[in-house]
Amino acid sequence: MKVALLQHTPDPELTVALAARLCYSKVGIDELKQKLTSSDIDSFLDKIMSLGHQSVLEHASFTFGIEGISRVTSHQLVRHRVASYSQQSQRYVSHKEQFAVVVPPEIAKNPEMLEMFQEQMGQLHECYARMVDGGIPAEDARYLLPNATETKIVVTMNARELLHFFAVRCCERAQWEIRAMSVEMLRLVRDIAPIIFRNAGPGCLGGPCPEGKMTCGRAQEIREKFHNL
Repeated sequence: MKVALLQHTPDPELTVALAARLCYSKVGIDELKQKLTSSDIDSFLDKIMSLGHQSVLEHASFTFGIEGISRVTSHQLVRHRVASYSQQSQRYVSHKEQFAVVVPPEIAKNPEMLEMFQEQMGQLHECYARMVDGGIPAEDARYLLPNATETKIVVTMNARELLHFFAVRCCERAQWEIRAMSVEMLRLVRDIAPIIFRNAGPGCLGGPCPEGKMTCGRAQEIREKFHNL
């Protein structure tokens, strides 16, 4: 898996602070921008985040390039609807040579199951290639491709949606692949907007585990992990 931060709003925390200050100020944008110091931005964002006034976070956006995830994970990802997606097409991109697959760790560590998994993938690829060679369009042959098939996707989310995404997908209850992807996304945005994403992560970081009886039971361990991320 490869996760890269391709683009983001320039100086996202300044943008958010300006948007928030504008709501309560009589002066114009240029004057507001001149008056805002780094310490003003820090303290103002702290206040915004503590009060939960997060609509202004929607003015900051982040675009990621993600490779080497399975179609299982991309299907989970696109359920987050306040986002934009551009995914590698299985209709126009042929996998005739060999489609790469993601092997779940639980299968990889079991030699018998791994052999069976790889055998099935090989048979599916052989069938796919024969169909394409036989004149079947890739858009129809792709019906054979498994959920394990690797894909590439470009994702854009605003900061508010990212906070929600991290709360759900960084959780230990999330599946291993999308959890690993979301943790890496969080690492990248923390470097760019450390105040906005200071407390970002699974829902248990700010209080009791929201999963109730389904909790992993390791809230303190998880809090330490994301504090030191």
